[in-house]
Amino acid sequence: MAVGSVLVTGGTGYIGSFTVLSLLDAGYKVVIVDNLANSSPEVINRIELLTGQRPKLYSADITDEAALSKIFTENPDIDNVIHFAALKAVGESGEIPLDYWTVNVYGSLCLLKAMEKHNVTNIVFSSSATVYGDATRVPNMIPIPEHCPIGATNVYGMTKVAVEDMITAQVKAQRNKAKKAGKSGEQFNGALLRYFNPAGAHPSGVMGEDPQGIPYNLLPLLAQVAVGKREKLLVFGDDYKSKDGTAIRDYIHILDLARGHLMALNYLREKKPGVKAWNLGTGLGSTVFDMVKAFSTAVGRDLPYEVAPRRDGDVLNLTANPAAANSELGWKAERTLEDACEDLWRWTKNNPEGYRQQPPQEFVDAIKKKN
Repeated sequence: MAVGSVLVTGGTGYIGSFTVLSLLDAGYKVVIVDNLANSSPEVINRIELLTGQRPKLYSADITDEAALSKIFTENPDIDNVIHFAALKAVGESGEIPLDYWTVNVYGSLCLLKAMEKHNVTNIVFSSSATVYGDATRVPNMIPIPEHCPIGATNVYGMTKVAVEDMITAQVKAQRNKAKKAGKSGEQFNGALLRYFNPAGAHPSGVMGEDPQGIPYNLLPLLAQVAVGKREKLLVFGDDYKSKDGTAIRDYIHILDLARGHLMALNYLREKKPGVKAWNLGTGLGSTVFDMVKAFSTAVGRDLPYEVAPRRDGDVLNLTANPAAANSELGWKAERTLEDACEDLWRWTKNNPEGYRQQPPQEFVDAIKKKN
């Protein structure tokens, strides 16, 4: 299959940047659009360090349809989109819901309009396991399969459901329009990737998660406790019906997750399935206390925590059933929870200021020697 050219929205963010690595390693040309609200342009230097290639970066907002259209005009070879650009914190989404609807839903609308205008036909969408809501409300739905009824319990999840619906309707409409014109329409495709909890960093120690301000996810918070930026971890709720009372999540190594996007894009281009949803997860559930223990082991000491009330919109169990991705995409999570914790600690310990500092020279030298 001939390699293509991909526009990656939110491509300097955590998952986006690692997906860019996967795409470049697979021979794709990559163009990134990101407003850099929660990321750093320094990411481009690290991508270049690891791959020897420097993707083009446009600093623009996903809600600016004219800017997106201009990017497609300037890069007419773009024939695929992987769409990450979004606000992404469950708790925050309930506090500033209109911001979430504007960026996540209206931004996706602007992107789909620009794609239609420039005849870009494949989109891989960064969705979320939060679209399922509390899967324990339905019998026999843990681990969660793709046919689990949708039922988001927070604003963030609701915006992801809305975009999934929008992509599904648009692909269907474009296929129907093509058929009426006597064409197959099979070039129009969408992948809805519902993933669970990304974790870890690049094993080289030069790329990882670098949240601006207060992180909302468990592992980055634990990492800040470990380096002394935060006194203790707040554990939201210890009265869930789990083995230790804390919520259960499926933690997937960022490298495995990034590879899933590459394989989903390849599947769209080869199989032309229309719209398909896939869960990307390990199939293994870990409680919050499991994670605290695993990361404490990687750090080499117990990390302090305090139990706080449950957060609004949180659910008991988000564990994936990844069977469809395993069989259809040929994708499987290969790295362990321990790998994720060790890689995250290597990144955090050696880059306490994230991308606002240069990586340790010994890490850079090791990469250059390897390349």
